[in-house]
Amino acid sequence: MTPILKTALLSAVLFALPCLPAQAAFWRCELPGGIFTVSLPTISSVSTHEYVVDGAVRVTELTVGTNSAVVARFYYLEPMVPKSPISLGQSLIDKAQEKLQEGATRTETEAIWQKVVKNYPLTTHAHTVEYRLESLDQVNQVQKSLEDAWRANKETLLKIPSSDSSTDSAN
Repeated sequence: MTPILKTALLSAVLFALPCLPAQAAFWRCELPGGIFTVSLPTISSVSTHEYVVDGAVRVTELTVGTNSAVVARFYYLEPMVPKSPISLGQSLIDKAQEKLQEGATRTETEAIWQKVVKNYPLTTHAHTVEYRLESLDQVNQVQKSLEDAWRANKETLLKIPSSDSSTDSAN
């Protein structure tokens, strides 16, 4: 093989390398309510925002958009607790909230606001996958893990345990 032919062949191979498809990295999040896995190159947006629903619940939401019709939503719901103008009144409100939570825990039931609720067929066919998280810290943990993986195109597994689970989170 002549040196010119070798150079031409090597140039053709090097020119074609960037065109070869790379192995796509995936981000996987295992939660008490299910598992979400996404191919990192398909993510088009990651956003967070906060809003109030009907003056009763504050929602902190992380939304993941992809180049498909599916949108993933990870959110934390926080009941809007009434505030009393006097400290004694506020302590009574806080104590009532605490007792309601204790009762739900003792009877091994969860308050309805702690679950993802969908109405068939409107929200069940809306191309959204929803995960309710137990704390604002979990929303921040999911956001950091996802954004770090997305920016680095790095295969990542995040485990979010239930508050009554002894499993550790891992990246």
